[in-house]
Amino acid sequence: MTCALAPAPTVTGPLDVLGVPGQINLDYAASAPCAQVAADAVTELLPWYASVHRGAGALSQRCTLAYERARQSVGDFLGARPDDHVVFTRNTTDALNLLARALPTGTTVVTFGGEHHANLLPWPRGPVRLPVPDHPAGAVRALDAALGELRRGCDREPPVLVAVTGASNVTGERWPLAELARVARRHRARIAVDAAQLAPHAPVDVRTLDVDYLAVSGHKLYAPFGAGVLVGRADWLDAAPPYLAGGGATSHVGVATHDVRWVTGPARHEAGTPNLLGAVALAAVCDALADADRAALHHTEQQLLSRLRDGLAELPHAVELHAFGPDAPRVGIVSFVLAGRDSAEVAARLARQHRIGVRDGLFCAHPLARRLLTEASTRSGRQDLPATALRASIGLGSTREHVDRLLAALTTLG
Repeated sequence: MTCALAPAPTVTGPLDVLGVPGQINLDYAASAPCAQVAADAVTELLPWYASVHRGAGALSQRCTLAYERARQSVGDFLGARPDDHVVFTRNTTDALNLLARALPTGTTVVTFGGEHHANLLPWPRGPVRLPVPDHPAGAVRALDAALGELRRGCDREPPVLVAVTGASNVTGERWPLAELARVARRHRARIAVDAAQLAPHAPVDVRTLDVDYLAVSGHKLYAPFGAGVLVGRADWLDAAPPYLAGGGATSHVGVATHDVRWVTGPARHEAGTPNLLGAVALAAVCDALADADRAALHHTEQQLLSRLRDGLAELPHAVELHAFGPDAPRVGIVSFVLAGRDSAEVAARLARQHRIGVRDGLFCAHPLARRLLTEASTRSGRQDLPATALRASIGLGSTREHVDRLLAALTTLG
């Protein structure tokens, strides 16, 4: 391989990740390993575990404080504005389904065909789905044209929401969020970002990007305790019926079935006992990442990513998938195929013979993955590419040895 690497800075302390000796995890894009700081935060709180909100006991008071502090930490990490809501959910899919339920009547959703199913399937009435462009500038132009067409000739202006990923879970390619947000503003549309794959790799700030809503998953952000979050504008969320109906979401329940008054704020959509441990774990990781040298972590990841991509390029039967082109900015995700080899069989052999975990399939982004597989066949001139792909993904705790072990194992497969 031709990629020369500087010595990688050692990640120690709270951002160490837990793992099993001898097992190489290159499937971070599906679920990242647990950060030490998340495990420590949960372990510290467990003896105090009790109800959140409305409890008078010392345990309940401490847990309520920990839960609301977690909300503040996560909001700060994601750049929440003072009047934004930070709503805890199960994951990104749950957060985007919540937002879909909160859309004003008649809202048109505009998205691209390159989205994860979480950002394709929840939207009511079916979204306006734009084709996947060949480069980031094409995405900006396509959105500008689509929004212009939607607004043209309208006597009134029904709500429009643009829903887009921050980084592709198939290719790792980053989408031009700030530019897309400017286009949305120009056409008086709102914009929601699926940041599940971007937030673990790069700072994401709703104020800096000027986006309206942002969703993330704890299990991709080194906090695998079942929490996600939706951050964004309060007005739609406060006007919508509660995502869940139940205790904690009401200010009054009368005898008559219709005699219910719902609260406003995050609690409106957090009925039932909340996932305290998930929220605290996610907040702990957010605080640790906020204190870390993100530029150094990014540099290390990009070096490993280059080593992986360069090594794949040297394998005669490997073809990388990409939408924007080989030089587009991306996070630590690479999808590829081996000509003439079934991807599921390759993944199984990597696990069984080399103790390396990668992902195979269409990655819950079926329209995009199938399109890229067809394009890869045309680009490579190979007609024997499999119908599904392999994906290797890296992050905190990934090393040069992990990348080199994968490349060596792929070489032995022939």
